[in-house]
This record gives sequence, structure tokens and C-alpha cells, in this order.
Amino acid sequence: MSFFSDPATPFAALLVAALATYFWRGLGVMLSHRLSADQPLFHWVSAVAFAMLAGLIARLIIFPGGALAETELPDRLAAAVLTLAIFYWSRKNLALGVFAGAGAFILLSWGRSL
Repeated sequence: MSFFSDPATPFAALLVAALATYFWRGLGVMLSHRLSADQPLFHWVSAVAFAMLAGLIARLIIFPGGALAETELPDRLAAAVLTLAIFYWSRKNLALGVFAGAGAFILLSWGRSL
């Protein structure tokens, strides 16, 4: 019996992955009381994270992959604009914005397929 055909292998891999993940999380929790979130480094990290997220969203809208690539660009843009509008109109209610944008995207895409 080889190592990879052993039924315990996936569980061992899961255990190793969990230990590696929780080790670093635990270390972060232990060291977090020494850090201040008002430091310039944390502001920079936050700005970079938001910029990466904005870039990813823009890429998904303009250059989609998979099933999303089969939809029309105006539908994706209209849904994104509606999502932002509802998000800000509802005083930054994320769930309402996402559901409104998703619903608009589904209706716009469905309307084109008829």
C-alpha cells in the first residue's frame, strides 16, 4: 500500500495544514497587544489591501473568466454601479448593496438571454 492510497493521508494533511495555520494565528494573537493600529505601517498595509481588492474587482468586471465571461460588459458595469449606489444610499449596508447588485445582474443577464 502506498502512502497516497492510505485512507488516513487526507486527514494527516488536514491536521498539518491546521497546525501550521493556527500556529501563526496564535503567534499573532500573542504579539498583537504590543502593536498599535495607528502606526503608518498599518495605514500603508490597509491602503495596499484596499487597492488590491479594488484591482481584483475591476479585473472581474472588465476581464472576467469562466461563466462570467459569457455575460455582457454593460450588464456587469450596470450591476456594479447599482451595487455602489445602493451601498451608499443605505448608509453603507453591505448586504443590501450586494443583494441589489446581484439581483440586478441576474435580471439584466436573464433579460438578454430571452
